Amino acid sequence: MKKFFRENGLSLILALITLLTLFAHLLTGWQDLNNERQDFGQNPLTLGQYFGSGHCIESVFENWESEFLQMALYVLLTVSLYQKGSSESKSLTEEEEVDREPSPTRPGAPWPVRKGGILLKLYQNSLSLAFFVLFGLSFVLHAIGGVQAHNEEQQLQGKADFMSLGEFLGSSEFWFQSFQNWQSEFLSVFSIVVLSIFLRQKGSPESKPVDAPHQETGN
Repeated sequence: MKKFFRENGLSLILALITLLTLFAHLLTGWQDLNNERQDFGQNPLTLGQYFGSGHCIESVFENWESEFLQMALYVLLTVSLYQKGSSESKSLTEEEEVDREPSPTRPGAPWPVRKGGILLKLYQNSLSLAFFVLFGLSFVLHAIGGVQAHNEEQQLQGKADFMSLGEFLGSSEFWFQSFQNWQSEFLSVFSIVVLSIFLRQKGSPESKPVDAPHQETGN
């Protein structure tokens, strides 16, 4: 058990934090929506009903959407762009292991590498592709949940300004939700790229060694 945790501790702890914060998000969102429904004289939703509401779907996936977009673009940008002094950048002067040509004879090489061809081409870009697919799915679910939430809000308030999915996708409401999340994600990435030039965290692979010069690039 200790060996398993040592080998997988980072993903296990991050998964636990994700589940705990998602659960807290859902509980507080459920309470928030029921408070609003109470203000309009409507019966509260059960937790199960809340899971299918636009309020829940929209709030979850508008955030996931921005996370996956940020990671997809960051993975691609770090392929060819550099930042002198940052631990997040490849070296400006030395060849990096990640740039070497994949060898099918390398011990333990993944199956797509051994097969070659189109499978290898896809596998070479599978990390960014996976993030873009997850972004696309989250984007669609954000839109579906968003139009549902908008129409539920209109119904709750006794109004009739309902939208179709296409109308919602073209609305400032949808893009305001997206951009307010996107900008915060890119700010966080920008922050670690720049701050890692001058600041250190001993023991973290996201940081350069504590005694490394500021101008040293990569870690």
